[in-house]
Amino acid sequence: MDKGRFRVRAGVRDWLIAVGVAAALLVTGLSGQHSATGPGLLGYVLLAVGGLALAAGRRAPVAVLAVTGLCSVGYQAAGFDVAAVAFLFAVYAAVRAGHRTVTVAMSVAVLAALPLAALASGLHDTGEAFAQARGALQIAWLIAAGAAGEALRQAEQRADEAERTREETARRRADEERLHIARELHDSLTHQISVIKVQSEAAVHVARKRGEEVPETLLAIREAGREASRELRATLEALRDDDTTPPHGLDHIPDLVARAGKTGLQATLMIEGQRHEVPAAVGRTVYRIVQESLTNIARHADATTASVRIDYRPDAVALQVDDDGTATPDAVPLPGIGLLGMRERVTALGGRLLAAPRREGGFTVRAELPVERVS
Repeated sequence: MDKGRFRVRAGVRDWLIAVGVAAALLVTGLSGQHSATGPGLLGYVLLAVGGLALAAGRRAPVAVLAVTGLCSVGYQAAGFDVAAVAFLFAVYAAVRAGHRTVTVAMSVAVLAALPLAALASGLHDTGEAFAQARGALQIAWLIAAGAAGEALRQAEQRADEAERTREETARRRADEERLHIARELHDSLTHQISVIKVQSEAAVHVARKRGEEVPETLLAIREAGREASRELRATLEALRDDDTTPPHGLDHIPDLVARAGKTGLQATLMIEGQRHEVPAAVGRTVYRIVQESLTNIARHADATTASVRIDYRPDAVALQVDDDGTATPDAVPLPGIGLLGMRERVTALGGRLLAAPRREGGFTVRAELPVERVS
């Protein structure tokens, strides 16, 4: 957005310079005595075109250099003793854009053509023609314009290099911090989650071996341990930039809803709209919102049913998770870590999130995430 505004301002500035140069050339040309028809009229046209062509100098510097050079030679041939100001601006722009060889070649050609153009006008002898050409395009000014363009080009290159260096430094620091977080997670959580997983697996195995009915809560603990282990492993791999295991996304939501049903919650999934590919970050965020919502419903809502609805729209993915729990419209939801995490994920992608009690009772989580269609 900011860059767009900058481009608009740069374009306006280019046009102001072009109009100003064209006006200055025309005023200088009008100060002399010239015919209003024939070569005189053509000279005025060339003065105006040579100045206005500078408006395109940022987009096509070589073309503008050629046009202004031809116009300078043309109005000299038409008998206009006017300095080649537009050509000097074009030399500056072309050198700044990095076209040094072409600029030197065209400058030499214009320097050679100006005396011939002055002779062609029929208003000067050979000596006067060379003197007029020398005054129209002083070599010192030509060199100064080229040097200024080259200096600015090098300054911009150094600025770009400094920006790339800063970005690389920031990326390296982020990589180091990510690895540090991965080590901390591995050291602090892996052992505890492994203990929960192993103990729950053993308890289920012993109960079944004895012929006893396995409590649903124990099965839920075992499944939660398995899921936590998978999630931790996937998180550690992502932090370490290991792409061998793809992150969870939209394709994993049916399994997530099915696992929620094993805890005694009647969970349903509805998908609407024409499905299309979405960025991985959007799919991962939708998965996390559904996961966190179903976890909150199982832990806090005292609900019997939950519905998950995913709506594929041309420019967005909409998600809604509802439950029939004990939340009421006058209840204020506590901003826990889960809700805060959802909001941060959605906001980072430029989306919108609503998490609030429903009027008919229960709780709803609605999210809308913008996407760019992947062809």
